[in-house]
Amino acid sequence: MTILVTGGAGFIGSNFVYYELNKHPEDRVVCLDALTYAGNLESLEEAMKNPQFRFVRGDITDRAAVEKLFEEERPEIVVNFAAESHVDRSVEDPGLFIRTNVLGTQTMMDASRKYGVKRYHQVSTDEVYGDLPLDRPDLFFTEETHLHTSSPYSASKAGADLLVLAYARTFGLPVSITRCSNNYGPYHFPEKLIPLMITRALADESLPVYGNGLNVRDWLYVEDHCAAIDLVMRRGREGEVYNVGGHNERTNLDVVKTVLRELGKPESLITYVKDRPGHDRRYAIDPTKIHNELGWLPETTFDEGIHRTVQWYLDHQDWWKHILAGEYQNYYEHMYGNR
Repeated sequence: MTILVTGGAGFIGSNFVYYELNKHPEDRVVCLDALTYAGNLESLEEAMKNPQFRFVRGDITDRAAVEKLFEEERPEIVVNFAAESHVDRSVEDPGLFIRTNVLGTQTMMDASRKYGVKRYHQVSTDEVYGDLPLDRPDLFFTEETHLHTSSPYSASKAGADLLVLAYARTFGLPVSITRCSNNYGPYHFPEKLIPLMITRALADESLPVYGNGLNVRDWLYVEDHCAAIDLVMRRGREGEVYNVGGHNERTNLDVVKTVLRELGKPESLITYVKDRPGHDRRYAIDPTKIHNELGWLPETTFDEGIHRTVQWYLDHQDWWKHILAGEYQNYYEHMYGNR
């Protein structure tokens, strides 16, 4: 069958493309990505050698372009990763997040309705639940936790989730949603915490840590997340939300120190900076539902995942150096400019 993946040139999307091509080589994977700042076609360089893969540059808010692609490919499954996702950027420009994350989701679902997809899957985030108190380690987000957003980013994702569920109830669109904890692994854009710490530590530059560094996140290795999405979109119940967590809670400071140990760098590189507005204190997901229904559990421990991630950034320095230099944004023209 044909799977349409939006945002497939981003971090989790590109990992998912490779997961699908490897796990289900009989399926065709089509990627739609606008190649904004976080979309990097270099991340899909190997995928483009596979005859089962097609890349299309386009914006999920462009209704004409989206319907043209649906007409050409007639996908059975749509997986929507495409989103503006950096919290700090959402504070600077909330409107962009509403446009892409909410209106873009609507456009994709309208096309999915028109062309009769068998499953529309929305990739969401645990940030829609707000945060948890640091002094209550017994509390976790479940699928029944009320939405309580803290930033324009998380509000836009929550709005998209509600719209997805409304389309299921109003129009009978076969949908599913996964809400994941913080991902890490290969192809992670260098402005995010773990790759930022890796790249700066390699250059012996200061490592900026917000506030006191005691904010807690549940870390999920990206390949484990891809496996969860694959299960839900193929076997998950229609109209359901599934939480996907890593069972790897760490403070931001612990994460930074783990990266430094892996690289053999001193903790003196750590610098504390002013906290950002509305910084959530703790995220922690209870993945009981997806485990009981689909048998999923994360397979990668945090220490193992960090080791793999650090090694990937050591082995792929051209990839992230091109991003830091801005050269990655020219890759599309290099690949497709004369076609």
